[in-house]
Amino acid sequence: MNGSSHGDNIMTDIQAAFSDPQFVARYTEGPRRFVPGYDAMQSMTAILLAESVPRDGQVLVLGAGGGLELKAFAQAHPGWRFDGVDPSAAMLALAGQTLGSLAPRARLHQGYIDDAPEGPFDGATCLLTLHFVDVAERRRIASEVRRRLKPRAPFVVAHLSAPDGEQERPLWLSRYSAFLAASGVEPEQAAAARNAVTNHLEILAPAQDEVILREAGFSDPTLFYTGFAFRGWVAYA
Repeated sequence: MNGSSHGDNIMTDIQAAFSDPQFVARYTEGPRRFVPGYDAMQSMTAILLAESVPRDGQVLVLGAGGGLELKAFAQAHPGWRFDGVDPSAAMLALAGQTLGSLAPRARLHQGYIDDAPEGPFDGATCLLTLHFVDVAERRRIASEVRRRLKPRAPFVVAHLSAPDGEQERPLWLSRYSAFLAASGVEPEQAAAARNAVTNHLEILAPAQDEVILREAGFSDPTLFYTGFAFRGWVAYA
């Protein structure tokens, strides 16, 4: 992992959280409460993939721990098979449980992008993951995904991304905090989530996220999802 010692410490904390048994046990309850339009975002991702991925396609899923997107994609497209990658063994175990009878269609790999099979894949996703890594690592991940995709294969990403103006960024994060409260998150927990996002994650402006995709060799990055401080794009190898 590239980045400063501060960034390394953050990643250590994040990895510890995703390995904590209590956190893992509660994980599947979280995304719908913490990510605006979570289920719709997954459905849209599957639709965007299906525009190019054949009925018997192979899809690479980065940050596959928990298995929620794997299950959604597998249920929507019975012929697809998957390679899911995640650094947390505990989260991959949860993914297997979440998939249930669908598990034989997914090969799960513990690690990072370098531990993903070479492909070539018909499509790839990286949902709610890239905001955990710094800019240099995002560039590297995007390039490594691009290298593993067939020509014109889709890559769908979604993560925290908000305008970086002095007034705009706090406004979007305030709206996100209000969403958490409206979703039933306790006010103290909502405030803590906003502070963690503000102080510990390297959030980029949307234009910067698009530049990373283009520099990695992807074409036509197109915004398809906005949920307050979250945004998602589809781009093509």
